[in-house]
Amino acid sequence: MTTALITGSTAGIGAAFARKLAAQGHNLVLVARDTKRLGEQATELHDRHGIEAEVLAADLSTEEGIAAVEHRLGDRTHPVDLLVNNAGFGNKGRYLEVSMADELTMLKVHVEAVLRLTSAASESMRSRGRGGVINVASVAAFVPRGTYGASKAWVVQFTQGAARDLAGSGVRLMALCPGFVRTEFHQRAGMGTDNIPGWMWLDADKLVAAALADLARGKTVSVPDPRYKALMGVVKLTPRGLLGGVSSRTGRKYGPQ
Repeated sequence: MTTALITGSTAGIGAAFARKLAAQGHNLVLVARDTKRLGEQATELHDRHGIEAEVLAADLSTEEGIAAVEHRLGDRTHPVDLLVNNAGFGNKGRYLEVSMADELTMLKVHVEAVLRLTSAASESMRSRGRGGVINVASVAAFVPRGTYGASKAWVVQFTQGAARDLAGSGVRLMALCPGFVRTEFHQRAGMGTDNIPGWMWLDADKLVAAALADLARGKTVSVPDPRYKALMGVVKLTPRGLLGGVSSRTGRKYGPQ
């Protein structure tokens, strides 16, 4: 049986990955900050699917948390075959309305942790000639919209570049770029969602199924829904100056309230 390590596993997209991979028979390493929720999740998945679910409580906004997950990914006696870098969050407020400390914390989680964990996993996987990494980004990566979008743009560019460098090694890397997904993300950030049209919401379980299929096909970037694929096609054809104004107005309409 193969083993998947999922960060931010206890809610939202991370929890959907855990459910899907457990149902497919993968053992899991579940990573999040809340020890109690991790234990409950591990027990449920073990009892339902008969897989082994290891828990690792770690805060990826801290050096200690990142190092702990790096250490687990480097364990050659209990190798990880799939890494899902899903942990992340959003800050409520425009640029200069958010404290520098909160901005740097976001970069720690979205950039430094993704870089270090992807590197730790890929090095181990390359030595075995197989493995996969899914880095959860966002469609926000493709529009000029604040620090969150900028950090996710880094995730996409980094993942694509690393995938090219590791081509032929047996290690597959993919950036997953979802749109709005019904999770705890917006609630934790204090963002209102009542003004977001129903058609823009994605189901986390369907999203994960599409993402895993795209990884199996060898894609390096996955936008796993026809609605958002169409929107991203429009984005590519829109001049950057105009796009900046549109994304700013859209952010005010559909973003934090």
